[in-house]
Amino acid sequence: MRMVDLIAKKRDGKELTTEEINFIIDGYTKGDIPDYQVSALAMAIYFQDMNERERADLTMAMVHSGDTIDLSAIQGIKVDKHSTGGVGDTTTLVLAPLVAALDIPVAKMSGRGLGHTGGTIDKLEAIQGFHVEISKDEFVSLVNEHKIAVIGQTGNLTPADKKLYALRDVTATVNSITLIASSIMSKKIAAGSDAIVLDVKTGAGAFMKTAEDAKELAHAMVSIGNNVGRKTMAVISDMSQPLGSAIGNSLEVKEAIDTLRGHGPKDLEELCLALGRQMVYLAGKAASLEEAEEKLKEVIHNGKALEKFKEFIANQGGDSSVVDNPDNLPKAAYIIEVPAREEGVVAEIVADEIGTAAMLLGAGRATKESEIDLAVGLMLNKKIGDKVKAGESLVTIHANRENVDDVIAKIYANIRIGSHAEAPVLIHDIVTE
Repeated sequence: MRMVDLIAKKRDGKELTTEEINFIIDGYTKGDIPDYQVSALAMAIYFQDMNERERADLTMAMVHSGDTIDLSAIQGIKVDKHSTGGVGDTTTLVLAPLVAALDIPVAKMSGRGLGHTGGTIDKLEAIQGFHVEISKDEFVSLVNEHKIAVIGQTGNLTPADKKLYALRDVTATVNSITLIASSIMSKKIAAGSDAIVLDVKTGAGAFMKTAEDAKELAHAMVSIGNNVGRKTMAVISDMSQPLGSAIGNSLEVKEAIDTLRGHGPKDLEELCLALGRQMVYLAGKAASLEEAEEKLKEVIHNGKALEKFKEFIANQGGDSSVVDNPDNLPKAAYIIEVPAREEGVVAEIVADEIGTAAMLLGAGRATKESEIDLAVGLMLNKKIGDKVKAGESLVTIHANRENVDDVIAKIYANIRIGSHAEAPVLIHDIVTE
């Protein structure tokens, strides 16, 4: 088998066999196939695409290129959630205890964030003492006994994907639905869950800017998951403006606590229920999505979800008093209001640019070496469609430096006030097959 023949085959729009795809991924992982040939293949896939069987084979070849996590010692159906990213995305902090409160095992492997704010682990580490450096045996034991635990990602999951992703980044082949879908799904499948719920974002603050592209990606990932034996569903959700009100690590933890109390931002609660009902349904704990949502609302109202969050924090060494006293979370030295310059209606909030404003404060990482300031961030006091008076606060800045003129300028440049606007629809579509 020669790589040049396989490149030509895909260039001409023909199907690659399972054996050929395995040969390519195995050879590339071992270093036997050079970058320039895989670059050529990636471009051929970009233009000629792959069918559902090829996509599933490519995904599983990447899964088997490194370690896989065996969660079979955890009782019950393990359901994982993945978001394609966004600004102010606090859903995991809410969903994990919410779903676990219904006796569904949430065995979460998470990483640290590179972008506007930290990843799930960074956010949780805003809670004093919380740690994810636990052994595999302790991880399994915690999930079996308490239904919830979070552990850091292992270093050798899907090494083929890491190599291919780096190559796509410098060869203009990132925006291939096939390559995006197989990259995301390979990591989720290698992490060992039985079922996967996907939150595919669309809008200015998302990787997929249009609803059509987001839907195509969702269908591709759901198809891959179901074709390789993982029950998979997806929600296509709006990211034309930040989700919720908080952008920043300790601020997002507080917002998650408020949401578990039933007092969180309406859009964050709506999305958590939309994703959570799929997780509950796929775990076999409800006969319908409607029944699943009712069960989720019940554990919010009766306080079980909040108690589960408190228990989860304590089990991993964290100060669980923050649940009852969120003021125990890290606090910034300066609180600065950004007032509206005119009266009207908030017509636009450019999500990714507002996220960048939070990163300028230190809420996120510009590079892997950057250190996060867990206390800083932004609170949005107005969202799209809200009326605002001149002088009324649009955003509250939480900063650990006195001069934040650069952040204020970024906020004013990316929040537009007009005469009329309606709040965007949050849930664009549900993909189940």
